Amino acid sequence: MKLATIRNGARDGKLVVVSRDLTRATEAFNIALTLQKALDDWDRLAPKLADLAVGLEHGSVPSFRFHEHECESPLPRAYQWADGSAYVNHVELVRKARGAEMPESFWSDPLMYQGGSDSFLRPRDPIRMADEAWGIDMEAEVAVVTGDVPAGIAAPDALSKIRLVMLVNDVSLRGLIPAELAKGFGFFQSKPSSAFSPVAVTPDELGDAWSGGKLRLPLCVDLNGKPFGRADAGEDMTFDFGRLIAHAATTRPLAAGSIIGSGTVSNKDGDGGPGRPVSEGGRGYSCIAELRMIESIRGGKPATPFLRFGDRVRIEMLDRKGHSIFGAIEQVVEKIALAPRSGEREGPIT
Repeated sequence: MKLATIRNGARDGKLVVVSRDLTRATEAFNIALTLQKALDDWDRLAPKLADLAVGLEHGSVPSFRFHEHECESPLPRAYQWADGSAYVNHVELVRKARGAEMPESFWSDPLMYQGGSDSFLRPRDPIRMADEAWGIDMEAEVAVVTGDVPAGIAAPDALSKIRLVMLVNDVSLRGLIPAELAKGFGFFQSKPSSAFSPVAVTPDELGDAWSGGKLRLPLCVDLNGKPFGRADAGEDMTFDFGRLIAHAATTRPLAAGSIIGSGTVSNKDGDGGPGRPVSEGGRGYSCIAELRMIESIRGGKPATPFLRFGDRVRIEMLDRKGHSIFGAIEQVVEKIALAPRSGEREGPIT
């Protein structure tokens, strides 16, 4: 079953069921007005939505043309957005680039931060920023949406709490991260709003590509129309989604509609070393920072700039027949002017 949220003027949009080929949709208002409403009563409503999905495939229910650019993120806002770092290869490269040893605990205890979830970008919204010096970067990831999760749940049991799977662009401002983390209180300004794929799908829709709490398909990342990343989301994933959910629920329950991210998808090269660019026959990268880390390791300094105004990012995943599963996140970086704060003069202080 594939679900999406269409813009309708309301803050949380309206829930629709989408055909497997992403060409048609049917309204679900007689079952649940919004995706959050469906998640709140999933055990009762999911079978009804599944029946509607069958009717859509058979052409036995009213339908309309599905357009990805009309979508909100599946949850336009969420009770919780917690992003892990399941690909320890990525973390190891970050530390190696700055000459730091990685603690052994990173291989057994997931990293996770709590992001802002009060408003997400639409999958085709621009990434609007005021300054390229902030180090604008994409982070292509897989994410899951949970049902209610009790505190202290075991990782194997947590897998049964996954309701939906989707993709995410976890936008990061690399130039702001070091000073913010140095305060010892975590990310905030350096992690602006994220964007999620137009469509979220139930795990059974993924067939054998969903196994052991991992989505075992390449994640396609294009930058300005050229392949940038083709990392396999199922490989080199140290912590599966069951483990990530259990980590998030160690001391508190998670409410239905909580989103848990995988962190930047990252693969080692075939020889076990750092990944190579797609243009060199490698699987590439899911964020610019990882490429810059490898450039620093190999050449002493990074060569690739972070995103600039006018750059276009596209994130998508195809099934084994080459069909889009979730639709595409496609965003252009745009410049905005920030209004001066009260009592502050406009422009930089010199």
